[in-house]
Amino acid sequence: MEDDYYSRLRSNMVKHQIAARGVKDPRVLEAMSRVPRHLFVPESLAERAYDDSPLPIGEGQTISQPYMVAWMTELLEVGEEDRVLEIGTGSGYQAAILCELAAEVISIEKFPDLARQAGERLRSLGYGNLAIHVGDGTLGWPQQAPYDGIIVTAGAPSVPQPLLEQLADGGRLVIPVGPSGMQMLNLIRRSGGEYQASEEGTCVFVPLVGKLGWKRGRPA
Repeated sequence: MEDDYYSRLRSNMVKHQIAARGVKDPRVLEAMSRVPRHLFVPESLAERAYDDSPLPIGEGQTISQPYMVAWMTELLEVGEEDRVLEIGTGSGYQAAILCELAAEVISIEKFPDLARQAGERLRSLGYGNLAIHVGDGTLGWPQQAPYDGIIVTAGAPSVPQPLLEQLADGGRLVIPVGPSGMQMLNLIRRSGGEYQASEEGTCVFVPLVGKLGWKRGRPA
């Protein structure tokens, strides 16, 4: 009964919050329909998991609004054979969506407790094509570069150079850039040694903290 209940909420989320706003990629819509979002939020917030809003997950971090997850994932154009780097594991929800789409996902999380909890959660759901590392996401993860796609789930003051360098030829980087009040979602494509950037729309994320990001907390 409970599974049917959340399944209906998930179906309504995909139909009314995501597809209705223009997300068309069938693989993204199917992934959003499959992943049980209510298992990626604190138990006390499970009833709100499919609301059209971000939710707190601890350590001052949030699970992104469902539409934002779908929109960024569609922009990333994830192929079945792709290796994807995620900056900011959080609760693991975006990573689960990526695992549904890509061959391999590497995710970097600043907070050890969030990384541990996300790893346990994702393993319990059967995602075996994922590795989570604790580290400074602004530096990427050069050990397994290059990546066909890189997605950043926190707002950066500027685009960290290591992320550009770790893109494969033809790779895509999706990253929010700007101050805390409002960022611009950037899509950057690599072609050889050149990068083409486009601004896709406004968004609001928690700060990307690190050596090449914000130094701490929420910037002014």
